[in-house]
Amino acid sequence: MSIHLDVNNYNIMNTKLTLTIDESVIKQAKAYAEKQGRSLSAVVENYLKAVTKREEAKPTNDELSPILRRLTGSVKLPDDFDYKTAMSNAINGKYAK
Repeated sequence: MSIHLDVNNYNIMNTKLTLTIDESVIKQAKAYAEKQGRSLSAVVENYLKAVTKREEAKPTNDELSPILRRLTGSVKLPDDFDYKTAMSNAINGKYAK
């Protein structure tokens, strides 16, 4: 089913989407949406918008400065490298004196 609304010369089209999600996740998501005073559909839609905007915002190699382009790939990290753990260890090491 599709609903077509014309609001301020913008065409908004809502389409139903069926997802298969673990029941416990759905319960938690519904509780979160209720606390936020929003529908679960609105929460999911905003999440998907945020994710796709982040993907669009990633700079391509052409958008990087020449200095950054030269540095790209110069550091090889292990596949299991955890940036958050490394940062946490560095901060703890600096301030835990």
